[in-house]
Amino acid sequence: MVPGEIDRAAARARLVAERRRLLEELGEPIENPGQMTYGSQAAAASQVFEQQRDLALRERSRTELGRVEAALRALDDGTYGTCVSCGKSIAPERLEAIPWAPTCIDCARKAGR
Repeated sequence: MVPGEIDRAAARARLVAERRRLLEELGEPIENPGQMTYGSQAAAASQVFEQQRDLALRERSRTELGRVEAALRALDDGTYGTCVSCGKSIAPERLEAIPWAPTCIDCARKAGR
């Protein structure tokens, strides 16, 4: 492999492993708060907080899974490594760190502002 070139086989392996992990994570049930008794407001608040946290984490995982699947489709159609915002190449180092990154670092910075 040429330095600065994307290792598509390694990227696919990382993306498939991440997709598997996310699907397993999303398959785990979220605990529902149990029956509350009078006087257990602190316990109820704690359980509701944990459920809300779990729902937020699940939503984040769904979003990440969408990005992983989009990156796998990009590998299949030959557009992997191309920024979806500006059309320039995404640095191989960025894809090494975040294989499902849809944008180059410049566009990611602009979007973060």
